[in-house]
Amino acid sequence: MNRPNRKSTIDLGHPTEPHGRIPAFASIEEEAAFWDTHDLTDFLDESRPMQMTVSPTVLSETTMSVRLPENTLKRLRQRAAQKGLGHTSLARMWIMERLEQEEQAKATKR
Repeated sequence: MNRPNRKSTIDLGHPTEPHGRIPAFASIEEEAAFWDTHDLTDFLDESRPMQMTVSPTVLSETTMSVRLPENTLKRLRQRAAQKGLGHTSLARMWIMERLEQEEQAKATKR
């Protein structure tokens, strides 16, 4: 898998400590390279359950389907890959940006 250059938006705590057969990682890039060539299921015997809290905003999101011509979807995927994003993430960002632009333009006309 060829991973685009993505920058983490959260501090994942690098460098990390080794855990069993999972080595220590000096950076997110080093860790990503490892997981690009390994399968998490090969390490299940070394994992443990954990508790986590999901943000209410994540739970309140809904899904919608959008029909696009094949060429448009191809162009969206290419543009997203250039930005290191998934195509659905880029589409969501663009929709939200456009809505904000429309709302600002409407407020300016008042």
